[in-house]
Amino acid sequence: MESETSDICLKRLSKIEGQVRGIAKMVDEKRYCIDIITQISAVRAALRRVEEAVLKDHVGHCVEHAIASGNKTEQRQKIAELMDVLARTAR
Repeated sequence: MESETSDICLKRLSKIEGQVRGIAKMVDEKRYCIDIITQISAVRAALRRVEEAVLKDHVGHCVEHAIASGNKTEQRQKIAELMDVLARTAR
């Protein structure tokens, strides 16, 4: 993973960690359900942004390298991995 992507993801994950702790506190304080659900939705959206950044980095480096290598086995492997992860994230 590129250093810049890693830095961005770590910052976002740190914020997400804080959001999750905040949600736990809201549950503990028996806050209004809709407010809790709203915060959960925000965390899911933030996680999707991290996921997109990691996926973009993977395609831009790992998949691109496999294509440039000319190695058909490596190319097929990287494409299969990519298809598998996309299928899992679409659920």
